[in-house]
Amino acid sequence: MNEHTPVLTPETIPPQKQDHQPGIEAEMQPAPEYMPRFPGADRLKGKVALISGGDSGIGRAVAVGMAREGADVAIVYLDEHEDAARTLALIEAEGRRAMSLAGDIGSESFCAEIVRKVIAQFGRLDILVNNAAEQHVVEEPLEIPAEQLERTFRTNVFGYFYLTKMALRHMPEGSAIVNTTSVTAYKGNKTLIDYSATRGAIVAFTRALSQALVERRIRVNAVAPGPIWTPLIPASFDAEHTARHGSGAPMQRPGQPNEVASCHVFLASEEASYITGQVMHPNGGTVVNG
Repeated sequence: MNEHTPVLTPETIPPQKQDHQPGIEAEMQPAPEYMPRFPGADRLKGKVALISGGDSGIGRAVAVGMAREGADVAIVYLDEHEDAARTLALIEAEGRRAMSLAGDIGSESFCAEIVRKVIAQFGRLDILVNNAAEQHVVEEPLEIPAEQLERTFRTNVFGYFYLTKMALRHMPEGSAIVNTTSVTAYKGNKTLIDYSATRGAIVAFTRALSQALVERRIRVNAVAPGPIWTPLIPASFDAEHTARHGSGAPMQRPGQPNEVASCHVFLASEEASYITGQVMHPNGGTVVNG
């Protein structure tokens, strides 16, 4: 293990629960690790990145990682204002410009507003990271409410479509789209059926969109994390489950956000110039196909 990435175990994660979805990072104990583990190399110098769900968790780690590589960064979040302010400060501490927008990406009009403001502020858009998501535990499949089903798909699927649709009007050749999906797209989760279904949809969305954009020289890839220590965990599960999070992975621990964000940074960079339509799997050792 890198000395900057503490090992998380049931002994180091106390039981905890949050009632706000998708969760507040400032309330987590211990705090997730989001700082990049390596010096920057200007891999994204001169680029502008837009990251949904960029206030905390994986999104925050991606934002800071891309800033360290030279990108100016705009983050979108729902209503976690304290977390978002912290992320803006972290981006600016890397010497890059930052902006944030609060609202619901399940609204197509809000997604149009996001992109308009990013272009007005930065003058361009080169990288889109579709990352925002929500999940709701339901023990019995027959008990999944219609309202929850629609809400989960609206955030996790419609939001990706809407933001991508608006961003593509401005993204030049050589741009990159990176979608966050999940290991549940491949192995499922019996208490997260609707969430798993949305993550599977994003895998298909990534593959289809990559084919549609090849001639425009815009690459589309995805990252499918396993159990990661993010605010979504205490906001989704009960306190005891949260304390055991990640113990079922082959590595027997949850990952840190900065162990995932490096995948997004790589896929957005020219180091991944011959990669499109693919999925990376930072999941603690779970072997999946695809």
